[in-house]
Amino acid sequence: MQDSENPMQDNEDWYGPEAATFGDRLTASREAAGMQQTTLAKRLGVKLKTLQNWEEDLSEPRANRLQMIAGILNVSMVWLITGEGEGLPDPEEEAISPDVNEVLLELRQLRAKFRQHADHIGRLEKRLRQLLKDETK
Repeated sequence: MQDSENPMQDNEDWYGPEAATFGDRLTASREAAGMQQTTLAKRLGVKLKTLQNWEEDLSEPRANRLQMIAGILNVSMVWLITGEGEGLPDPEEEAISPDVNEVLLELRQLRAKFRQHADHIGRLEKRLRQLLKDETK
């Protein structure tokens, strides 16, 4: 495999915006803190389903909750949102076999591509709706 195609090169940006979502970073930081979903939800004063929706990227917390999350989990708000700044260190390479790591990195790349395609589909749908609306005038 050529170096330009090697997904192992992306390892330095494990939680970055192209590799992980807000929900990924929230889940990882909660797990790194050794906290169960129920415990964090209770400390935040939200329903368990609300926290689960955040971790599954189905919704996002408001700024005041985001600030609480960052404080409780000892990461920066910017890192939670963007993957940049003070957050969790990348997982240790020794803890994951090279084969498993390669599959994980390939999955991350696919997820990033799917996210890009989903954004593109959203823009096309919006454009189509506008064109249809203009035609009915």
